[in-house]
Amino acid sequence: MDVLVSVDWHVIWLRIFHPDHAFARALWATIALSVVAQTLGVLLGLLAALARMSRFPPLRVLSGVYVWIFRGTPLLVQIFYFYFALNPPTVHVLGLTLSSEISAGLLALSINEGAYMREIIRAGIDSIDKGQMEAAKSLGMRHWLAMRRIVLPQAARVIVPPLGNEFNNMMKTTSLVYTIGVYELFADAEQGYSQTFVSDYFLAVAFWYLVLTTAWTFVQAWIERRLAASERGEELGFRERLLAAWNPVTAWARGAR
Repeated sequence: MDVLVSVDWHVIWLRIFHPDHAFARALWATIALSVVAQTLGVLLGLLAALARMSRFPPLRVLSGVYVWIFRGTPLLVQIFYFYFALNPPTVHVLGLTLSSEISAGLLALSINEGAYMREIIRAGIDSIDKGQMEAAKSLGMRHWLAMRRIVLPQAARVIVPPLGNEFNNMMKTTSLVYTIGVYELFADAEQGYSQTFVSDYFLAVAFWYLVLTTAWTFVQAWIERRLAASERGEELGFRERLLAAWNPVTAWARGAR
């Protein structure tokens, strides 16, 4: 049996090339939610990863329980729990008003992301040779200072690629906060559909999600190239490399070999 799918190109054209003010607000909400939730998630993940490496057993247990709970339960369930059980108040930050729905959504997205980022950061730290920490301590550095100056900068090269993938996923995951009343991209499409029963609003919003994720893919690729260049020393310009080549210290080192 043939199935004929009709597409209302007029709706798609308007949503892509002539978005209204409400759509622009929804687009900005999706981007803002993604950036803030991912940033908080990285910070939580870093704290949880450091707690997991602590010599204090309760911190290690707490870190493990945190990951166990928030990676083992659906994000949608967490969103509903934070909204209906905690009922966070409206917050005013830097002249911005965060409604109860936005606060609950940000809280759930950030804490959930932190559980995944803990594993990513842990893997990045574990990939660094233990001798790096021992060498830093032999120079008189305290553990946390060595972690901040020696280990974490090197681990960043391992952490950044999966972190970029997590942010790509976060931009799509924000659509779940529509269920508690946050007006973002998916909510705008659902409102258009509820008023007209034209399903092409969802096709148009899929296009915009593709735009966001594709744009981030290019940004991520640029960041990874810069990190790779930094690792090879290619961040130096021609003049800097020329000066380094004729620096007396480096020239002596070459002669010693």
